[in-house]
Amino acid sequence: MMHYLNIFFFEIYPYLCGTVFIIGSWLRYDYGQYTWRAGSSQMLDKGNFRLASNLFHIGIIGIFFGHLFGLLTPHWVYEPFLAIATKQKLAMIAGGVFGLMALVGGLMLLKRRMFNPRVRATSSRADIVILGILMIQLILGLTSILFSLRHLDGVGMMKLVGWAQSVVTFQGNASTWLDGVEWIYRVHLVLGMTIFLIFPFTRLVHVWSAPFEYFTRRYQLVRARR
Repeated sequence: MMHYLNIFFFEIYPYLCGTVFIIGSWLRYDYGQYTWRAGSSQMLDKGNFRLASNLFHIGIIGIFFGHLFGLLTPHWVYEPFLAIATKQKLAMIAGGVFGLMALVGGLMLLKRRMFNPRVRATSSRADIVILGILMIQLILGLTSILFSLRHLDGVGMMKLVGWAQSVVTFQGNASTWLDGVEWIYRVHLVLGMTIFLIFPFTRLVHVWSAPFEYFTRRYQLVRARR
């Protein structure tokens, strides 16, 4: 049974989640424009919203790009100047810093959304659930750092890297890379993929609408009336 579960979650589930993530986001953009929003509640109660939001978003962005480049960059790219053990230590430090930032900010936002009457009244159940799932994922990620302290040689990390690159490049038997990997990494991977699975059905879709064009658009001249 464990063998088949391993195959399902680490060879089939990634493609299932990826397909729903891409197609679901596309369909919602085409057919659910009025639901495509961040749903900001800043105007209802500012409080510590700016601090919490900045901590959470900076932390999440750091974690996302850290995982993206850390897992998907081929080993030969950094092998000449960065040892595997050093890479793992850098990942632990950076992941710990950004993870704590995101966790503190996220818990502040979750508390505000659950216990502030005005904010709670405008929040859907999905808003609270997805924020709660993100907090659990952050806790799992931070806890995995303690497990990583047991083996600082980077071998365990390279198993995760091998699995991720095998999935992305559509290689078979990707789950075999995770042989001997401790349970917390497996749970962290499954929950991470699940977040991509439910992504199109939550407010997280506003990530696609990040205002990057602000950095390249022409200046707007605003003049006062005479």
